[in-house]
Amino acid sequence: MSIRRSDLLLLIVAVVWGSSYLAAQTLVLAGGVLAVLALRFLVSAIALAPAMAVRRPSPAELRTGTLLGLTQAAVLVLETYGVSLTSATNAGVLISLTILLTPALEGAVRRQWLPPRFFAAATVAVAGVVLLVAGPGLRAPTAGDALMLAAAVVRTVHVTLSGRLTDSRRYDTVTLTWLQTAVGAALFTLLAAPGLPAAVRAFGPGHWLGVLYLALGCSVFAFLVQLWAIRRTSAARASLLLGTEPVWAVLIGVGLGGEHLTAVAVAGIALVLGGTYYGQRVEADHRAPVPVPSADRTPADGFSPSAPLP
Repeated sequence: MSIRRSDLLLLIVAVVWGSSYLAAQTLVLAGGVLAVLALRFLVSAIALAPAMAVRRPSPAELRTGTLLGLTQAAVLVLETYGVSLTSATNAGVLISLTILLTPALEGAVRRQWLPPRFFAAATVAVAGVVLLVAGPGLRAPTAGDALMLAAAVVRTVHVTLSGRLTDSRRYDTVTLTWLQTAVGAALFTLLAAPGLPAAVRAFGPGHWLGVLYLALGCSVFAFLVQLWAIRRTSAARASLLLGTEPVWAVLIGVGLGGEHLTAVAVAGIALVLGGTYYGQRVEADHRAPVPVPSADRTPADGFSPSAPLP
């Protein structure tokens, strides 16, 4: 039951992230990348601050939360600048590589590889993303592509670290999430300091609603769910489900923006959803413990009730 709940919440995160593109683009045009990221993380940290009144991070939580905050901040900087310097097609294809990179890195770290069927399903999902965003077609590599590829690699590291560093540890998810937002708030505020006052003055009510959506929906809610779910499933499974983000971005654009779906886009959506559905089933079967016949079970102390007494 917990697996189904975590899957649903991760899909909701993918929907939220997919719906954030328009708001993020509008805000960046008005205030700049660093200013928007600074305000997003400042609001996120403030929103979680009341919960920290009854929590005190342990030294281990402080180290883990700080490291995850740095990797999360790096992902957002690379991704935001990368998108602005390349085509939507190149960006979508490159960032979707996390669907393949994450299970590969997690398998190498844990020395426990997922079955080839999972990677086949992930490849189908990536192919679906290619069709989904293949409007203008792939363009020659640019500096933006290098940034997007770096973003995919760092996101892979971030998701894998989130699972590895918190596995079997009694860390508080809210505390780790607040530490991530606090690190991002401090870092981006420092970097954006020269232009931050001008950005604040330039924002109207609509812009501040966008900031609140990015902070509360795309940061507080999304970061909490992502970390909570990874601790209960796996980084590979989380990456696969979050990889449906382009599907929801397109569908929201159709529903709210009056865009039209092409036959190629419909095929892409089918491949992404089909690959994701099959891949998460393969991952769940792989993680499920193999039942041991009762006659073969031996307690940890080596004594078996059916064994003859000495």
